[in-house]
Amino acid sequence: MDETHAGIGVIGGSGLYELFEPGTADEVDVDTPFGPTSSPISIGTMAGKRVAFLTRHGRAHSVAPHRINHRANLWALRSLGVRAVVSSSAVGGLHPDYAPGTFVVTDQLVDRTWGRADTFFEDAVQHLSFADPFDPALRRVAIGALERLDVPFRPTGTCVVVQGPRFSTRAESVWMREAGGHTINMTMSPEVPLAAELGIGTVNLSFVTDADAGLAPTEDEAAAARHAGEAPVTHALVMERLARANEVIVRAIGSIVAAIPDHYTPRELVPAEASASAIANTNATTGATA
Repeated sequence: MDETHAGIGVIGGSGLYELFEPGTADEVDVDTPFGPTSSPISIGTMAGKRVAFLTRHGRAHSVAPHRINHRANLWALRSLGVRAVVSSSAVGGLHPDYAPGTFVVTDQLVDRTWGRADTFFEDAVQHLSFADPFDPALRRVAIGALERLDVPFRPTGTCVVVQGPRFSTRAESVWMREAGGHTINMTMSPEVPLAAELGIGTVNLSFVTDADAGLAPTEDEAAAARHAGEAPVTHALVMERLARANEVIVRAIGSIVAAIPDHYTPRELVPAEASASAIANTNATTGATA
C-alpha cells in the first residue's frame, strides 16, 4: 500500500491541530504550484481508513483567515488521492436556534470575503455549478453519524463567510441574521469551491462557539448578563470553548469518516477534464517522513 495515499481528507479548523495519536502517522510535505500548505500533512488510519489531515491555521494557529493558502491545501490533498474532505469549523451563532455547543452540518454558505485566490482556472473559463456547495451524500453520512452520537446538532444551516480577522459589529451581525444566516465563519470560502473544482466532495462539521455580536447583550446589558456567558465574542472565549469540546469534535469526525462508503464518488461540478488539468498543474513531488 502506498503510505502517501489517502482517500479521505480532514481539514482541522481553529482548535483542532492534531488528529492522530503521536507516533501513529506519517508526515508528508507536498510541493504545490501555489506555495506551501498551512501545515505539514499527516497521514494515518482513522476508523480503518487512510486519512490525510492538515490544520487550516497551522499547528500554532499562526495563519490568519485571510492569509490561508487554500489552493495549496486543496491541491496537496488531491495530489495524495483525497476525494472526500471532512472539514471542521468554529462558527458563531447568528440565530437563537444555533446556540453555543451546537454542531451544524452546514448546507449553504454566503460568501462575503474579498481578494482571496478563489479558483484554479485563472486562464480558462470554467463555471462551477455551486447551488449546493456541500455534497448531499456526505451530508447524509454526517447527519446519521451525529444522530448516533446523540449530540446537539442542526442538520442544516447557512453560514455567512466574512473576511476576518476581526469579528462582527452588532449591526453587521443583525443584518446577516435578517438576511438568512444561521452561523458566521471566516474560512469556508474559498475552501469549499476550490475543493469542488478539483473533484473533491466536502462535508462541513461546524461547532458553535459563541453567540455572535447581534445576539450578545449590549454593553449596558452585559454586566447584568455575564452569568449567562453571552458576552460579545472574543478569540479567548472561542479557543476556551473549542478546547473543552475537542474530544467530542474528534469523535464526531471519526464517526463521519467511518460512515463514508468505500465506493464514494464525488459529484462532477466542473468537467472531469478541467479538474484533471488543474490537478496536473505541476510536476510536484511528495516526501514522507515517519
